[in-house]
Amino acid sequence: MKAPELVFLELGVIFIGVSLLGIIARRFGLSPIPLYLLAGLFFGQGGFLPVTASGSFVTVAAEIGVLLLLLALGLQFSPEELSASLARHRPSGVVDLALNAIPGLVIGLALRWPWPAIVALAGLTWISSSGIIAQLLGDLGRTANRETPAILSVLVLEDLAMAVYLPVLLVVLSRGGFVQALVGVSMAVGAVTMALITATRASYRVGRVLSHTQDEQVMLRVLGVTLLVAAATQSLGASAAVGAFLVGIAIPEDLAERARAILGPQRDLFAAIFFVSFGLSTDPRQLVPLLAPASALALLSIATKIATGWYAAARDGVAPRGRLRAGLTLVPRGEFSVVIAGIAVAGGYPEVGLLATAYVLILAVVGPILARYSDSIAGRLRLGAAPGHR
Repeated sequence: MKAPELVFLELGVIFIGVSLLGIIARRFGLSPIPLYLLAGLFFGQGGFLPVTASGSFVTVAAEIGVLLLLLALGLQFSPEELSASLARHRPSGVVDLALNAIPGLVIGLALRWPWPAIVALAGLTWISSSGIIAQLLGDLGRTANRETPAILSVLVLEDLAMAVYLPVLLVVLSRGGFVQALVGVSMAVGAVTMALITATRASYRVGRVLSHTQDEQVMLRVLGVTLLVAAATQSLGASAAVGAFLVGIAIPEDLAERARAILGPQRDLFAAIFFVSFGLSTDPRQLVPLLAPASALALLSIATKIATGWYAAARDGVAPRGRLRAGLTLVPRGEFSVVIAGIAVAGGYPEVGLLATAYVLILAVVGPILARYSDSIAGRLRLGAAPGHR
C-alpha cells in the first residue's frame, strides 16, 4: 500500500498545477480544458512528474467527473424539451453516424487493419465527448444559445446509440454469434428505455424524493441517486453517462436550479480530475510515430463534425454563424473513444489503442480552441447572424 503522504503530495501538486492553469486560461479568455489535458501528459507516464501513488483515486474520481458533468447538463433541460428535441433530431443522428464513421473506416482501410479493428476505429471517430462538450458549453457561456439544443440532441443520440454499438463491438472483437449480440443489445436498450420513461413520466415523484430543506441532504441524495442509476445502466451494457444525464432531466425545474448551485463545486473538482486523467496513462514518446495518421484522422473528423453540427443546427432554424459554432463544438473526442479503444486493445488489437490516444488528445486539445474562436472563424468566412438567431 502506498504511503498516505505520497498520495497527498501528488494530489496537492495536481490541484495546485490545475489551479494555475485555470488562471492562465481565464486570463486569455480560453476554456482551461486543453491545458488540463496537457497537464495530464506532464504528470503521466513518461512525463516530467509521473503520478503513481494516487492513480487509483484519480481513475475513480475521473469517472465521477464525467457523471457530474452530464448530470449538470441534464439539469438545464426539462423532459418535454428533451423529448421534442430528440424526435426532431433523429435525422441528425443518422447524418452524424454516416459522416463521422467514415474517417475511421478510411484510415483503417488505408492502414490495412483487420475488420474488427476498423469497426472499433469507426466507432471512436463517430462519438464526440459529452464530458468535454458539457464543460465547454458552460465555460463559454453558451448553454442558452440557439444551437445548444441541437448539440445536446446529437450528443444524447450518440450516447443512446452506444447502447447498441458497444455490445455489437464486443461480439465482433470476440467473434461471437448473432444471439450473443442480440442479448447484449436488448439488455442495453431496455435499460435506456426504462431510464427515459422514468425521466419523462415520474419527474414529480423524483423531485419529492430528492427535495429537502438542508442543502447537504439535497447534495447527498442527488449524488446517491445519480451513482445508482449510472451503475444500473452501465451494468446492463448502456452508458453510465446517459444514466446521469437522464437523472438531471428527471429533476423538476425548481429543484434543478438549486441542485446546480449546490453541486457546482463538486462538479468543477471532479471534472478537472477527469480532464487531467486523460493523459496520465500515456507516454508522449510512444505517440510521436502516430502523429501523422492521427493528425490526418483528426482533420477528416473536424470536417465531418462541422457538417454534422451545421445540419443539426439548421433543423432548428439557427443562422449560419450558430451552425458553425455547433459543428466546432462537436469536434472534441473523449471518454467514449477511450472506452472503445480499451475494448479493442483487450480484444487483441493494440494498434487501435495508441492511434486512438494520439487522435483523442489532438481533438480534445484542438476542439475547445476551435469552439472558443468559432465566432472569429465565422467572421472571416463572412457568416452573419440573422435577427433573432445566434
